[in-house]
Amino acid sequence: MRKRSGVLLFVTEFIKHPLQLGSIIPSSRFLKRRIIRNADISSAKVIVELGPGNGGTTQALLASMAADAHLLCIELNERLYDLVKEIDDPRFIAHHGDACEIDAILRLYGLDGPDVVISGIPFSTMDRSVGSTLLGRIHAILKPGGRFVAYQVNPRVSELNTYFTADQLSVEQEWLSVPPIKVWRWQKDSATGVAA
Repeated sequence: MRKRSGVLLFVTEFIKHPLQLGSIIPSSRFLKRRIIRNADISSAKVIVELGPGNGGTTQALLASMAADAHLLCIELNERLYDLVKEIDDPRFIAHHGDACEIDAILRLYGLDGPDVVISGIPFSTMDRSVGSTLLGRIHAILKPGGRFVAYQVNPRVSELNTYFTADQLSVEQEWLSVPPIKVWRWQKDSATGVAA
């Protein structure tokens, strides 16, 4: 996958579909590092990325994953899906579809509940009920101790996410990103699989 053509396609698709993409510019390397650290990628066996865009963050995740881990990316935009599916790694699965069907998509590929779900899709442009439903499904399919990491410009993801309690949330700001982005991290209780 050529980096330059991927960035150009990402910008073009943002102009065509601004409500589907969270930013006009792909994630900076500083933001990618912060996402990987917050998600504790190296310890995860099943990872789901919602909205991989041009695949830049996807490739950073693959570089940090264990050899026996699996990464499932779900992309709604057909042109971006066509780009990201070119990534050649036996641990990687690209799926063209709606993130709201995350549970069915995991079953389709025979994957267990994820240790980590990462989302760059903009909850701020979704219908509130759709966003809330998606967050409920993410919470339900996460393994006990699983992490949900969302990098967003707008705080709506936090307003909608009533499935975790406040003590299961940490928030960091990445200033070296255009625009500056917050990284929200929620973690399920490791003993019971529900929010503590």
